[in-house]
Amino acid sequence: MKAMVQRLHLTHPGHFVGGLILWSIWFIAIYGGLSVACAVMPPDPGQGAFTHINITLLVGSLITALLLAGLAWGCFQEARQHKGRKHFNAFVSAWLYVFSTLAVAFVAAPMVGLPPCL
Repeated sequence: MKAMVQRLHLTHPGHFVGGLILWSIWFIAIYGGLSVACAVMPPDPGQGAFTHINITLLVGSLITALLLAGLAWGCFQEARQHKGRKHFNAFVSAWLYVFSTLAVAFVAAPMVGLPPCL
């Protein structure tokens, strides 16, 4: 168990791709879920943007953005405590998590104003 925790530490280089992998999983789930929901039970376009589909997608997006932001914050905290390679790994990972968080926000933003299934 201790070896597993050590490998997942926020200074590990695996976090370089962690945010991008989480963003990719979120992106596939959100657009896959949107496609399935629109095929099974499309809402009336006259309802506007706040339908059960968009609300569900926004909640999933918010959870993902909070997770990524929390990982970014944790990596920034680790970077402040370390020097050398561990500092570099944590600092770069933190910024990659920030960019992934911004990508979630950018892709999810149209859900606030556009009706689904157009």
